[in-house]
Amino acid sequence: MSGRAMPCSPAEIGSLFLFEELTPEQLGSLCAAGRVEKFEPGWVYTEGEPATCFYVMIEGTVVISRRVGGDDVEVNRTSQRGVYAGSMQAYLGDRVPQVYGSSLRVTEPTRFFVLPGETFAAFMRQWFPMAVHLLEGLFFGSRNTQRAVGQRERLLALGSLSAGLTHELNNPAAAAVRATATLRERVAKMRHKLAVIAQGSYSPEVLSGLIEIQERTAERVAKAPALSPLEASDREDELSDWLDDHGITEGWRIAPTFVQAGLDVDWLEQVAAAVDEEILSGAVGWLNYTVETELLMDEIADSTNRVSHLVEAAKQYSQLDRAPYQVADVHELLDSTLLMLSGKIGQRIKVVKEYDRTLPKVPAYPAELNQVWTNLVDNAVFAINSTGGEGTLTVRTAREHDRMLVEFRDTGPGVPPDIRTRIFDPFFTTKPVGEGTGLGLDISWRIVVNKHHGSLQVESAPGDTRFQVLLPLTAADPDTTEEPQ
Repeated sequence: MSGRAMPCSPAEIGSLFLFEELTPEQLGSLCAAGRVEKFEPGWVYTEGEPATCFYVMIEGTVVISRRVGGDDVEVNRTSQRGVYAGSMQAYLGDRVPQVYGSSLRVTEPTRFFVLPGETFAAFMRQWFPMAVHLLEGLFFGSRNTQRAVGQRERLLALGSLSAGLTHELNNPAAAAVRATATLRERVAKMRHKLAVIAQGSYSPEVLSGLIEIQERTAERVAKAPALSPLEASDREDELSDWLDDHGITEGWRIAPTFVQAGLDVDWLEQVAAAVDEEILSGAVGWLNYTVETELLMDEIADSTNRVSHLVEAAKQYSQLDRAPYQVADVHELLDSTLLMLSGKIGQRIKVVKEYDRTLPKVPAYPAELNQVWTNLVDNAVFAINSTGGEGTLTVRTAREHDRMLVEFRDTGPGVPPDIRTRIFDPFFTTKPVGEGTGLGLDISWRIVVNKHHGSLQVESAPGDTRFQVLLPLTAADPDTTEEPQ
């Protein structure tokens, strides 16, 4: 949008705080190289356009906004003379993309001093060479620092993944090792019991009957029903009494194993009917080993399946074998993150999932969303632990118009109002020294807002803090997204 050209007065330009230290010759050069324009209410320039001009307001009212998703969010509104905007980084030349990083509009007739970007850069280098060098160093140094610390933040997230995965893998792995050792012992006893039976004067029909009972027993183990503690206790008493009545020693020790395997008195009666009374005790003992080995093999299978599930969850969390940009199931990402962080969450914090499973998949960078989830869960856990370590973390998804809401709610002490506007600032943290970089929320904000065109906000009261991520349900062009540094 172009304004109406007006005369440029060096005296008026010199009254603006940006130029008040310039000499009369420099002010004359400014007026000769630039121009004064008057803009009617409307847009002066929009975010993403080539940054061609540097604007300094002489009088009027300006509004600066940033694009978040499909909305323009106002970030500043002022009538202060001398405020400036536009191609403020023109002195960096083509070393950075020269585009407007925000949109500028005026709400009333407003006059600007307008200087072409290249001319502004030339004046900066000519009049303030040392200042330009310092600004260049600050700009690139800050960007490199952000990248380096961002990488550090990613490594911290990887540390959380490693710690959580190690914690979660330890239990099923240890269970599999214990079960394998016990299984080896039980198989040895089964071989011994089989040898004792084989040395007896049993007909092939009797041995065949025992083997058939063994096969049926193994089938019963695979189909064992789930019993309540009371039902299991009653059945143990029944089986123990039956074993005692039939002269089988240590019935109290065998009965719980049989109950776990889904066996009952009716099954024992079938066994008793199939074998002679003198070998009943040996047959029951042999079948007990059969039951134990089946249960142990089930335990090993469950443990190894658990390990496989954890490895798959780790792959889902890290997205190591996935495309960087894809249509992703947010609920799978949330589940993998919660699983990876379960060790850090601990047993005293209750996790509640309130998922709207009817929500569609969303276009996203899944690995980076997992980094956002990690940061938000970590903050919630820290908040809850600061009040004694007991509380509830609620993860909720819902549709809000054309966006998906992902909300993390904790029962911690809340975010004090005086720091609520600062928590997304780089390096701001309330954690003790050594426990946080102060970049988790800053990086999360840039991943959500800059890279996914979404929004990240917080609502907080004591006992009810909610970090809310809103993600578009429709795809943006991934090539136009800004990489978080």
